[in-house]
Amino acid sequence: MHKFPLKLEKSLENRKQQNAFRELGSSNNLIDFASNDYLGFAGNAELFSKTQRILEEYNILQNGATGSRLLSGNHKLYPIAEKQIADFHKADAALIFNSGYDANIGFFSAIPQKGDFIFYDELAHASIRDGIRMSNAKAYKFNHNDLEDLKKKLNIITSEANSEIYIVTESVFSMNGDSPDLKAFANFAEERDYHLIVDEAHAVGVSGEKGKGLVQDLGLEKKVFARIVTFGKALGVHGAVILGSELLEQYLVNFSRSFIYTTALSPHSLAAIIASYEGLEKFESVEFNSELKILQENILFFRSEVNRLNLKQHFLESTSAIHACIVSGNDEVKNIANQIQNKGFNVKAILSPTVPQGKERLRFCLHSYNSKEEIKDLLELLATFIK
Repeated sequence: MHKFPLKLEKSLENRKQQNAFRELGSSNNLIDFASNDYLGFAGNAELFSKTQRILEEYNILQNGATGSRLLSGNHKLYPIAEKQIADFHKADAALIFNSGYDANIGFFSAIPQKGDFIFYDELAHASIRDGIRMSNAKAYKFNHNDLEDLKKKLNIITSEANSEIYIVTESVFSMNGDSPDLKAFANFAEERDYHLIVDEAHAVGVSGEKGKGLVQDLGLEKKVFARIVTFGKALGVHGAVILGSELLEQYLVNFSRSFIYTTALSPHSLAAIIASYEGLEKFESVEFNSELKILQENILFFRSEVNRLNLKQHFLESTSAIHACIVSGNDEVKNIANQIQNKGFNVKAILSPTVPQGKERLRFCLHSYNSKEEIKDLLELLATFIK
């Protein structure tokens, strides 16, 4: 058997010594406070059946896409899904990618050019940072959600000419659950003719009317250069989309390598995306007893229970479906997570280096299918472990 490289073996050993070693888990019957399936769409029987009906309606008896979209894979459900998504999000154009990671890699490696500048939130998702590293533009991070720090950092480029400026943030940050003042960021970018990019992965399906996301909830669609929406969170399926102008779509089709050089999503994946967006469309108003309304009620109830149990000082501020309880140290946070799991609740410990050392945390994800009794019992249990 070929010898494994010693440097790699040492890296694995270091992870184990830091109690930060990652392993694949298995499915369990614990009460779900860990997944991104905020609306329960991933296991929704109605949407599962609707997906099959869409395939039958278009007489699609095909397992795979057969090639990239520029070759043989641009099957008939792609234009249908992209028009549906663009209309739903009030965008001029929508371009579907195979995953959120592919979308961010494809966007940031293709759009900012040599001589351009990227300013990104220090807590931006790994896929954003990986894409930025593949770009020929110069990149600088600014303090989390801090517009004033961004303005200071922009002084770096005041003497540069003919440069495009790209500002990158997220509407809901996945490890904190918090949001920037998007309106202030958007107004600032518009005033300076900068390009604002917003990753809406954890906002679509959760925020705004019909779960359209925070950008639309604030009426900022025309002030944002590009929105990245992933389907693996509240929509419960697979893939992602970049929303923007028709010129942006055309440029990505021509220059985004993660779009060009990959096999397209299968017809079944596209049918599932269409079905999930139809699921969002049914949320005509939060007054109806919909999954979205229940989720928003659960978020309010979770926050009220945190206050009742005097746990607020341990939690980062969040009005989203993600709530982070800071428990410093990999050993300590893993220990508490294990005890909670042993009591029947699936809550995950987020370890360093995924988050900064000393900012390790328990990450609570709320769903429409969590009952208030489950939320109450979980937080009362947490209160017994948090000193």
